[in-house]
Amino acid sequence: MSVFKKFRKVPFFLLLSLLLVGSVLPAAAQGFIVPCCGVETDPNWLTIDYHRVDVSIEEQIAHTLVEMQFTNDGEMLAEGTFIFPLPQGASVDRLTMYVDGTAIDAKILPADEARAIYDEIVRQYRDPALLEYVGQDVIQASVFPIPPGESRKIEISYDQLLELDNGLLHYVYPLNTSGTAARFIEQMSIRVSVEDDNAISNIYSPSHNIALNRPDDNHFSVGFEQNNFTPDADFSLYYGLRQDAIDMNLLSYRESATEDGFFMLMVQPPVTVDESAIVPKDVVIVLDQSGSMEGTKWQQAREATNTVLRSLNPQDRFNVVAFSTGWRIYGNDLLPADEAEGAADWVNGLWAEGGTDINGALETALGFADERPMTVLFMTDGLATEGITETNAILENLSALAAPNVRIFTFGVGDDVDTFLLDALVRDFRGAGSYVRPTERIDEEVASLYNKISAPVMTDISLQIDGVVAELMYPQQLPDLFAGEQVTIIGRYRGEAANATITMTGKVNGQQQTITLSDPNFRQTAGGESFLARLWATRRIGDLLNTIRLNGESDELVDSVVNLSIRYGIITPYTSFLIEEDDILSEQGRTQAMETFGEEAEEMARNFTGASAVDAADAAMDMQSANVVPAAPTMSRSGNGAGGVASEPSVDEIDADVTLGYIQNPLQQVAGKTFILQGDVWTDTTFSPDTMETTDIIFLSDAYFDLLEQFPEAGQYLALGEQIIVVLDGTAYRITGE
Repeated sequence: MSVFKKFRKVPFFLLLSLLLVGSVLPAAAQGFIVPCCGVETDPNWLTIDYHRVDVSIEEQIAHTLVEMQFTNDGEMLAEGTFIFPLPQGASVDRLTMYVDGTAIDAKILPADEARAIYDEIVRQYRDPALLEYVGQDVIQASVFPIPPGESRKIEISYDQLLELDNGLLHYVYPLNTSGTAARFIEQMSIRVSVEDDNAISNIYSPSHNIALNRPDDNHFSVGFEQNNFTPDADFSLYYGLRQDAIDMNLLSYRESATEDGFFMLMVQPPVTVDESAIVPKDVVIVLDQSGSMEGTKWQQAREATNTVLRSLNPQDRFNVVAFSTGWRIYGNDLLPADEAEGAADWVNGLWAEGGTDINGALETALGFADERPMTVLFMTDGLATEGITETNAILENLSALAAPNVRIFTFGVGDDVDTFLLDALVRDFRGAGSYVRPTERIDEEVASLYNKISAPVMTDISLQIDGVVAELMYPQQLPDLFAGEQVTIIGRYRGEAANATITMTGKVNGQQQTITLSDPNFRQTAGGESFLARLWATRRIGDLLNTIRLNGESDELVDSVVNLSIRYGIITPYTSFLIEEDDILSEQGRTQAMETFGEEAEEMARNFTGASAVDAADAAMDMQSANVVPAAPTMSRSGNGAGGVASEPSVDEIDADVTLGYIQNPLQQVAGKTFILQGDVWTDTTFSPDTMETTDIIFLSDAYFDLLEQFPEAGQYLALGEQIIVVLDGTAYRITGE
């Protein structure tokens, strides 16, 4: 196996490139090592103990501090040149580099000089790993020797100006490992703190699940930490500067000028609002009191109810409906918030007994609705066993009774719930749902949701996009806006985008209010944020899976899920055909996948309760609301530069492999393209073996580097290995070893 390929880069794809004498290139952690004097060494001899990134951004100036510690576990001296690729487009004004506290000389090489270094290494050591950095500046410095058994700490700090684009600032710290299996970083952490004189609006990371702290409108911090971390995506953070009380920002992407584009609209209400700006609401808690709730579930459900009652805003009204065989209500009418303590005492005196009359309880709750927004929090652990028990009949009754200002939020407790009923309630009443599994706490789930929806600032939202044709938008039903809670809307668009405008209309304290985003940047040429395509596909597949569950499968739905999964590399337990079918890109392989998934879809549409049904509902719900691009699954590999499949594990086994440390992706997403490993060849999923011929190019030949000159962006794809099929401008190119 090519040693460049065995273990790759970490921070900024840090390259420890010891360009001395040697015939092999054992990679060390995420670096590249050429051993001294032609002596071959153990390729595992250099490890990364920790990698810490601390970023502070003030008034659009980002100061980045990187700290890493390397330990030489080998038996020979490590020494050489340190190469650190900079973020694309970064303008570095100040650079400092230390090794064990001693300042060392470092210089910035412009992209053309860096390209010469990259080409030389690629030609000499037969590995294209560096080609993804074509077009980027690099930092170059000599690294002090690391004797066997010793460690060296490297610190790098640099400043850069973040430019405002379409109302957003974008910070990137490259961590992607492209097509190779990077070694674990024992401790990985990223922290970004931001301060600006202007109020900050939308905050969004498409790459990592970040923890967010927003003490006020002018400051925020985000954090990401993980032990035994394998980098698989650049760390990316967007944030906007507030222009209106409710801000909108747009991101867009087109793979080519001839294809429909993708867009994401981020909507950010104020983080905190005056009490007078919070829309008064009515809250009705519908609490399952049936005998199956007895014990810990009932105790937690009562605690959840008490938490909500004690968190009401002063102008809110409330009531509680407890149901089992029949139902009871705390008050005959909606009550003021200052009477909530009595309701909490009443709930604490109830005990779990009897059956489950869901229809009667929800009909009773909806009967309290008037002109104010109403939030219904519905907690249940079972199926309807009393009164009307048929799911569709319950839904029809509620739809006939419900006012348009009612929102239903569901909490399915355990695995014996009617997932079809709960998900249909969320869909039809523009709420949100949560499944509380046996290992989770009801009170924590309810409190977490209620904290997010406790302060509505705009209700009954509608969206109008002019100047382009916008379609297939998710979520399909726009939620109300709550203080501090960002909403992201993602969809497709087509058209010329001449004089485009986006108008959002809603009610604030009963009065109609309109917010307009003028001249949004719907890109007409290729470019933009490529993650949008996969994020849209994730939500689209989630919606299709939910439609299959609730309405039954059809050939059209099955075909759509299969085609989207293949094109964008989206794998779920129901679309694992992407890594199980050897010839998935062929017509025969695709037909087999559709037949297999069709059978699974039929089963999914039949199962409405039980652990597997809750798993399916949970998965579809997560995909429908995804804000982070899902990572490709991983699996063990062996073989040459591209790797050969050591085994083809199930989805569960793939998840388990992630913890072992010997992993490689059977799928790779690179700059908007998805590649799937077929045999030893990384193959572009837009390639059709039935209809497309390939232009063959020998790896490292003059034609290979000519292709890179013609398509500089292809360096990101060529970095995948020695054997690749990639489609560029409609032509399929096959890179072959010899």
